[in-house]
Amino acid sequence: MTITPSQLQQYREQGYVAMPGFFSDREVAAMGRELARLQRDGLLRNVATESDGTTTAQAVQNLQICPLSPHSELFRALPFCPQVIAAVRDCLGDPIQQHLDQIFLKPAGHGAGTAWHQDNAYFEIADPTQGVGMWVALHDATVANGTMQVIPGIYRESLKHARDTGSNHHIRCYPNEDKAVPVELQAGGALFFNYGVPHCTKANTTAKPRAGLALHFLRAGINTRSNNKPLGPILTGPHASDGTREWGVRVAGTWEQEVARMLAPAVTAPAPHHDSTRTTNE
Repeated sequence: MTITPSQLQQYREQGYVAMPGFFSDREVAAMGRELARLQRDGLLRNVATESDGTTTAQAVQNLQICPLSPHSELFRALPFCPQVIAAVRDCLGDPIQQHLDQIFLKPAGHGAGTAWHQDNAYFEIADPTQGVGMWVALHDATVANGTMQVIPGIYRESLKHARDTGSNHHIRCYPNEDKAVPVELQAGGALFFNYGVPHCTKANTTAKPRAGLALHFLRAGINTRSNNKPLGPILTGPHASDGTREWGVRVAGTWEQEVARMLAPAVTAPAPHHDSTRTTNE
């Protein structure tokens, strides 16, 4: 899937574009199985607090895993997926580099949202259009379950941010929400927005959980406030990495393989053969 000229125009003018059906049903199923595995392994942590920025909330949960790649070979391979690289290249140009990856899960009935913010308030790059967030709906994302919301067209305004006391590490801003646009997507749809676009998610009070995968990309070589932390692989250009430099193994080209592996039936050991002719005291 590629961004159409009209979609690209919207991205450049408003700072965001939604692409329904970006991933296939098969890919969505694989990501869902991996999310379930990450949950079973206890790798998602509640970052919502009791409005004091410190004490873990008991009544609500906003579950996060960040960074994601060290814990998942499937999600580690996703940024190398050709349609991901093509879409990010359309938004940023070349060369591009993975910046960050994470998942947020809002449990059924008591899932807390993530407050309004601009990604560039965290990363502080000189030009917010040189970074792009990619948000993937891992479940159907609707207004009812707190889908992503964006405010178009004001991405060059640097809004004032303060500590979000409803989270153990987030910051937030207080934009005028009159022009906020909720982005509803079926599972597998993707939203692209530059680092200056104010965005948030709302609470999930429905009977089903809702999760979103968030990846961030930069024009390679861009300086950020987090440059003291390792960035992800360079995905295009003369210094592109196939993942070996970062992970010790080749990751590029393994997305389909990882999807197939995730969907393969579990192999169970055969039951031990019992010979009824043998006595128990041999």
